[in-house]
Amino acid sequence: MVQAKSWILTKLFDGVPKDSDFKLEVEELPEPKDGEVLLESVYLSVDPYMRAFCSFRMKEGDRMIGTQVSKVIQSKNPAFPVGIHVLSNFGWRTHAVSDGTGLTPIMPDWPQDVSLSLALGAIGMPGLTALYGIEEVLGLQEGETLLVNAAAGAVGLVVGQIAKIKGCKVVGSTGSDAKVAYLKELGFDEAFNYKTVASLDEALRKASPDGYDCLFENVGGYFSTVALQHMKNFGRIAVCGSISVYNDSTPQTGPYPHLTMIFKQLKMEGFMQGRWQHKHPESLKRLMAWFKEGKLQCREHITKGFEKMPAAFIGMLQGENIGKAIIAV
Repeated sequence: MVQAKSWILTKLFDGVPKDSDFKLEVEELPEPKDGEVLLESVYLSVDPYMRAFCSFRMKEGDRMIGTQVSKVIQSKNPAFPVGIHVLSNFGWRTHAVSDGTGLTPIMPDWPQDVSLSLALGAIGMPGLTALYGIEEVLGLQEGETLLVNAAAGAVGLVVGQIAKIKGCKVVGSTGSDAKVAYLKELGFDEAFNYKTVASLDEALRKASPDGYDCLFENVGGYFSTVALQHMKNFGRIAVCGSISVYNDSTPQTGPYPHLTMIFKQLKMEGFMQGRWQHKHPESLKRLMAWFKEGKLQCREHITKGFEKMPAAFIGMLQGENIGKAIIAV
């Protein structure tokens, strides 16, 4: 028998999540049956989408959702031998028994000198989100100017770097001076701390007086309202997230962007990376190649200890991390 620890949502979030919204439970798992495997978590992910999904896809008493890198420690399924690592969607838990459904083996040629934690970050879902947002939604072209907000987050860092690979001017908005400095280290052409600028409107104008061809939108709310005014005619907006409103108890209202979108003839499209799942194997190889070539840097914010998952989640929502927030078990 193996004891599995799980984090349970005891209360639906009201505003910013609190420690008291979670409870740690322990259960004993049975031995795997024929066709099953026993998984042990190695790295777990906390992501902004979890806050949004909890509002309409979860109920009190559910296990917290999420992706993890797991190791097969017992196997009665020849497709998943002992010792291999897989991606799984078993949420915030240390162990699970699976019949193999929904398990995705880590890419077979994953270099031994590259941490498997990157499969939850730049060479995983956030990296794929950045890549598809740039190529499939925005169609970003060489010489164009891209604005990305939450630019020091797991997705934003990759967005900016891919845009530079493609020969574009990149402006990043983020929430601390340390993050601004890091964005400039990565080669962002301009970066600013939205929390300390006297005027967001003026900061956007100063960073790119001619406006922006594309916006990679992770924040929403007030930032989006101001940014749309700085889009060039026929500009394109890829809507990936809206983290500024996730913790709102009362929905924000107006101003509404429709006249701006009409007069500037803007194109705005929401997306999730799963739409291009058929491209994942090749896309992951491209991301890994950029990483090995030194063109893509993969900053991580690692918290050690499964018991610290709620704190890591809350801290991520409050912008404590630079790059991908990861829990190492």
